[in-house]
Amino acid sequence: MTTTGADRDAAGAGSGRRGWWWWGRRRSAVLDVSLAVVSALECGLEGVGFAEKAALPVPVGVLFGLVVGAVLLVRRRWPITVVLVSIAITPAEMGFLMGLVGLYSLAASEVPRRFTVGLAGMSTAAVYIVTVLRTQQDVAQADAGQPDFDPSGWYVPLMSLLLTLGLNAPPLLLGLYIGARRRLMESLRERADSLEQELSLLADRAEQRAQWARQEERTRIAREMHDVVAHRVSLMVVHAAALQAVALKDPQKAVKNAALVGDMGRQALTELREMLGVLREEAPAAPAASVAAPLAAVGRAAAAAAEAAAQDGDGAGGPCLDALPDLVEQSRQAGAVVEFVVMGEARAYGAEVEQTAYRVVQEALTNVHKHAAGAEVVVRLAHREAEVAVQVENGPSDAAAADAHLPSGGNGLVGMRERVTRLGGVFVSGPTDAGGFRVSAVLPVMESTEDAGGVGAAEGTGAAGAAGVVRQRLA
Repeated sequence: MTTTGADRDAAGAGSGRRGWWWWGRRRSAVLDVSLAVVSALECGLEGVGFAEKAALPVPVGVLFGLVVGAVLLVRRRWPITVVLVSIAITPAEMGFLMGLVGLYSLAASEVPRRFTVGLAGMSTAAVYIVTVLRTQQDVAQADAGQPDFDPSGWYVPLMSLLLTLGLNAPPLLLGLYIGARRRLMESLRERADSLEQELSLLADRAEQRAQWARQEERTRIAREMHDVVAHRVSLMVVHAAALQAVALKDPQKAVKNAALVGDMGRQALTELREMLGVLREEAPAAPAASVAAPLAAVGRAAAAAAEAAAQDGDGAGGPCLDALPDLVEQSRQAGAVVEFVVMGEARAYGAEVEQTAYRVVQEALTNVHKHAAGAEVVVRLAHREAEVAVQVENGPSDAAAADAHLPSGGNGLVGMRERVTRLGGVFVSGPTDAGGFRVSAVLPVMESTEDAGGVGAAEGTGAAGAAGVVRQRLA
């Protein structure tokens, strides 16, 4: 995750507070200290006049002014205190700077607005009263010195009001503006940090989806390559083992097996050439694409080759149920005893349904050649009203039969289950009581792939219950 601006600001502010009390930055502390010193000097000088009027010793008045003026140091932390002190010393005609800065700090702070309005009103009233009294004294002195000077009755209140507003309104309005601007900037900063976090989350999710897509594409490539090549190569190995066994005893049969091996090898090479051809055509189209693009090209190439697999030049456009007899015949030519049984009235199904059923039978026969050499095999195909079912069951292997020692990756059953459940079907595999192995699949033909919501339900019923359903449907 990316470190946001708020985290950096919080870290910087935290370190500043630890070193400078409640100030976040050094220049803020320097500014407040400077204002406090100026305010203390101002109040100290004004304390001389206050001491004379109050009949106090001058040092007491000066000391009082210094202490009171220094309160401006805490204007950021306790702005209410500063304003209250400035209101209290207004009758003493002290703290001019403190009153201005205190109102500004109060308006710019996070103090509730009702407190700000109340304290500003109190300060304005105090300054207005003192100003009225001072103005009246000045008018009285001017009247005594100039007998012809006769101001109207509104002169003192109006001039006092204008002077009071001129002193208190500017710092108050400036503080409100600065506070609103500061809150707006904080809000924008928070929104920017929130957007940055959301973008980071979206980037992480996009990376996860890309990784998931790459994994899915790899799985599909492996499944398609396995289906296209493994069956023919397995039959080639079986024929090669039979050729080795009968080469000296039956030359005619050896020649026939050699021809079959050659044909299957050419078919396997053709299929691989088709895959590579598609990859070479699509690779230059997107040189700047991500890793998922070549994987998708490989998947499409494998799928295209898979559609042409197991077709012996009939131009059908993909493996289908009509090609099952040829598939069974290839296994018979490899020496296996295979019985093919069809139940129900044959009809056309969707291309994906027929291809999936064909692949299940193909992979099951491949597993028979790998793990049950010489076993008798029964392939059943059942046509129902709303489904088609296939079953491949083999008996125990023949100990006298030569084992071709075919390698196994352990992915055949997994690929079959993925194909069947993706269409909303039921797949069951397992050993039989007679010592053999059975693979069964039931595929719905009336539902589309998008509406196949029974995948999870079919898997959740358990292997035993699903096996009973498949056996009942194939019976």
